[in-house]
Amino acid sequence: MRVANSMRDVHYVLHAPQGDTYADLLFTMIERRDHRPPVTYTTFQARDLGGDTAGLVTAAVRSAYERFRPNALLVGESCTAELIQDQPGALAQGLKLPVPVVPLELPSYSKKENWGASESLYYLVRYVLAAQPQPSADAESGNTSTPDADADVRRPLANIIGPTSLGFRCRDDVVEIRKLLGEMGVDINVVAPLDATTADLVRIPDADFNICLYPEIGRTLCRWLQKTCGQPTINTVPIGVGATIAFISEIEALTGLDCAAMKDVNLSRLPWYSNSVDSTYLTGKRVYIFGDGTHAIAAARLARDELGFEVVGLGSFSREMARDVKLATEDFDIEPLITDDYLDIEAEIEALQPELVLGTQMERHIGKRLGIPCAVISAPVHVQDYP
Repeated sequence: MRVANSMRDVHYVLHAPQGDTYADLLFTMIERRDHRPPVTYTTFQARDLGGDTAGLVTAAVRSAYERFRPNALLVGESCTAELIQDQPGALAQGLKLPVPVVPLELPSYSKKENWGASESLYYLVRYVLAAQPQPSADAESGNTSTPDADADVRRPLANIIGPTSLGFRCRDDVVEIRKLLGEMGVDINVVAPLDATTADLVRIPDADFNICLYPEIGRTLCRWLQKTCGQPTINTVPIGVGATIAFISEIEALTGLDCAAMKDVNLSRLPWYSNSVDSTYLTGKRVYIFGDGTHAIAAARLARDELGFEVVGLGSFSREMARDVKLATEDFDIEPLITDDYLDIEAEIEALQPELVLGTQMERHIGKRLGIPCAVISAPVHVQDYP
């Protein structure tokens, strides 16, 4: 749903029981959208289980296409519908609709939200690209013109992969990255999936490189694009002064641009603030950090290297980022906590007794119970103890 809601011409058909439409509230209330997300539900009821639930799928898919005329359809099932084993993706493909139909096989009981979003984006791009007409042999063997030596040299072209709806400050991040890349002399080709269309997805291979802004969502697609299209990936996430300088250096090495003037730490007020009299009370403050992998790792490095905190704990609910978090904790000489059970997190915070917590809204509630202030740095996914 996050991927479909991020796109502008993609529709999602979800095989789910009546009542699962509560998911719409996430987008209309939390993101405060002025329209419903592009999702059609089969909304089967208990009395339907003795009949043809597969027929509900095909009827919903056909109706969704005829009503909304999307340029691509995602078809999946909720955890309850997964037990029925109707295989809605295969049923939808059997309708032979004139748009790419992407079957999503996302095991709800063994995988988590970020993994599902990552797989959805990966398969959507693959299916959309595969649906494009291939160039004919005549076109491939046609004459190619020699570029004019006096023509302007094209600026490097980059894709930004990973921002989605319901992501933590994704829209703000994209604004800042656009500004930073523009100053460096890099043009944006496609941002996906946030605010993209299927036509934008078709243009993804035109870029010189990809920026994996949120690895939880974009890493799988970036790896496939690197293997299939030969596009290198910028993996540094520019959160914090040090990471931004490393991000600029990585792009410099790849493109040959000279951005030395942009790497002057004095251009940011953060180092000045960290060293000022007004912020000396921050030095040595014991902080515990938990969130999605991208923001937890970035916050830990920023807290220690740029604000003078002592990081006493670091963890994440992003199992797909477990290796990255573990590598980061080696630099801090602490043990990582990889879990989606908020009770484990509460126990660790209580044992470590930090003076500040950086986490999600879940850690904010934990901090309130324990009398520890908390700043929110990540969207929550770990809302209960999963089996």
